[in-house]
Amino acid sequence: MAIKDKVVVITGASSGIGEATARLLASKGAKLVLGARREEKLQELAESISKDGGEAVYQVTDVTDVEDNKKIVELAKREFGKVDVIFLNAGLMPNSPLSALKSDEWNQMVDVNLKGVLNGIEAVLPEFKEQKSGHVITTSSVAGLKAYPGGAVYGATKWAVRDLMEVLRMESAQEGTNIRTATIYPAAIKSELLETITDEETAKGANDMYDQYEIGPDRVANVVAFAIDQPEDTNVNEFTIGPTIQPW
Repeated sequence: MAIKDKVVVITGASSGIGEATARLLASKGAKLVLGARREEKLQELAESISKDGGEAVYQVTDVTDVEDNKKIVELAKREFGKVDVIFLNAGLMPNSPLSALKSDEWNQMVDVNLKGVLNGIEAVLPEFKEQKSGHVITTSSVAGLKAYPGGAVYGATKWAVRDLMEVLRMESAQEGTNIRTATIYPAAIKSELLETITDEETAKGANDMYDQYEIGPDRVANVVAFAIDQPEDTNVNEFTIGPTIQPW
C-alpha cells in the first residue's frame, strides 16, 4: 500500500476534514505530523491515534506565519526523517455580502486560505525538489469552481488556490521534480466552517442548507487517501466532492 510509512503533514488538523484525514491515514500506516492553532485538540488527536496503534506528532501552527510552516516541516524531518505529503487544509469561510464591507474578514480569508497555502508550499518545496518527489494536497471548495452571492472573497481565495495548484503541477512536470498535486473541491461537508460566519442572514442561509445536505468529513478523507495511494507516476489532480442529494 502506497500510504504505509509515508510521512504526511496536515494543517487544519484539529477538526473536520483534517482530523478525519489524520485518523484514516494513520489507520493505513502513515506517519502523521499535525498542525493547527488549538493545542488541546491536537494533543487529544495525537494521543488517540497513538492509542489506536498509529504514529502522530503535533505542533501548534498558524498557517499565516511563515516560520510556523517551516517549523512543522522541520518537525516532520526531525521525527520521521522526511516529508512525503503535505495536506494544506486550514481555512476560514466568514461569508457575507460585499455590501456589508467586512474587510477584516476579507483579509483573514486571504491570509489563511491563500497565503496559508503559499506559506506551506514555500516551506515544503525545497524538500520536495531536493528529493525529487512529494505530494501537495489542498482543500479548495466548490466556491473555487462557481460563484455564488455572499461568497465573493471566500470564492476568490479558492479560485486562486485552484490556479496556484495547477501551475505548481505544470511547473513540477517541466522541472522534472516529480511533485504530485491534488486539489479538492468540497460542497456541504460537516465542519466548523459555518461557525466563522458573522453575518446573520448569511449564517442562517448556510446553516439551513448544511442541515439539509451535509455529509461527514470522512468522505473527503477517503478522497485524500485515494490520491495518495496512486502509483508515484500517476497524478490525479482534481476532485469535486459533495452530497449526492445536493444540487451544487
